[in-house]
Amino acid sequence: MTPANGTPVRVGVFGLLGSGNLGNDGSLEAVLGYLRAEHPEAVVDALCGGPEAVTARFGIPATRLHWYRGEYRTASRAGAIAAKGLGKLVDAVRTAAWVRRHDVVIVPGMGVLEATLPLRPWGFPYSLFLLCASGRLLRTRVALVSVGAATIGNRPTRALVRWSARLAAYRSYRDARSRDAMRAMGVDTSRDEVYPDLAFALPTPPATALSGPSGPSGPSGRVCLGVMAFHGGNDDRARAEEIHRRYLDGTIRFVRALVEDGRPVRLLTGDECDAPVVAAILDAVDSPLVTAAEAASLADLMQEMAAADTVVAIRYHNLICALKTGTPVLALCYAAKSDALMDRMGLGAYCHPAREVDADRLLEQFRALEKRSAELRHTLAERNLAAARQLEHQFTALDAALFPATDHAHALREAL
Repeated sequence: MTPANGTPVRVGVFGLLGSGNLGNDGSLEAVLGYLRAEHPEAVVDALCGGPEAVTARFGIPATRLHWYRGEYRTASRAGAIAAKGLGKLVDAVRTAAWVRRHDVVIVPGMGVLEATLPLRPWGFPYSLFLLCASGRLLRTRVALVSVGAATIGNRPTRALVRWSARLAAYRSYRDARSRDAMRAMGVDTSRDEVYPDLAFALPTPPATALSGPSGPSGPSGRVCLGVMAFHGGNDDRARAEEIHRRYLDGTIRFVRALVEDGRPVRLLTGDECDAPVVAAILDAVDSPLVTAAEAASLADLMQEMAAADTVVAIRYHNLICALKTGTPVLALCYAAKSDALMDRMGLGAYCHPAREVDADRLLEQFRALEKRSAELRHTLAERNLAAARQLEHQFTALDAALFPATDHAHALREAL
């Protein structure tokens, strides 16, 4: 991708990437796949949470998002508080300098416009605001691509998120509820589109790995259980431990019931912080039928889920992995995005509240899901094809918004 002056276009990617969250890294992988296929001459680098991990895995240069390395640790001493405050000022300069070196910056997916998990306004919302404000001031196009959004109650966080969205040059959302939320927070969304999550653009496992049953599962079929260090959302801080205990207790009871039925259970995570939940389940359910996978990517998760009869999961991108492989999945929903995703894929009836896990009710829903396995696999195959077509349209729209000169040159070549 080279403009008329012969200089390759400089593209930056931005976000909490390389920090241990497989969903975030999967969104980055999808965008890098698009750039390498459609704009192979682009010079790409990242401003992100885990630069070493991003460079090692994706082969692109990366810069640390925050100057202060203790950004996400609670500051209690005066020195740490002062360092955090200084870091905010330094980050404003660092972010602007990084943005200035680029023609385009892409924020690939992720729930960057929501606060469905605990979030402080001066953490990532502030970083995103610095990015979008720098882009507007320095005339670098910033694109929020297939992002998640939710109505935010906390006023400082709400203001930072609203202004970030307003200052971006391009916005698209991963579901209609996200677009509605931004409209409710005062953002003009009349030209914003809705597309599937970017993870639907990732390759699925080979057909040989997708050889699960075509009918209802037998009594020995494997169940993949995606877990999460779930403590509620941003407005649940006062009862975070209560919510976590209820989620964990209900999940353990559910696993015990599956083991009593002779079902192998494979525990999966989506973030490094989920490891204690896996350990707690393994300790509480001492059975060789319960094992844990060590997945390093969404591709690894899809391989695990493709070999399962059924999936039960809480993390959003764990749900996507199951849906993408065509494996029937029951969702433990902690935010509207999960309900919207399940509705889009034809499984809206199979949602269970993560804050109120009732093992008996969950087991009842699970058995109902398995009875419709063959029908739901067919539905998922159709919905996945539709999602792939919609994402092709998304990347075409992204080209027109971010790379108009390249689009014009391509059109001239086609005409000749």
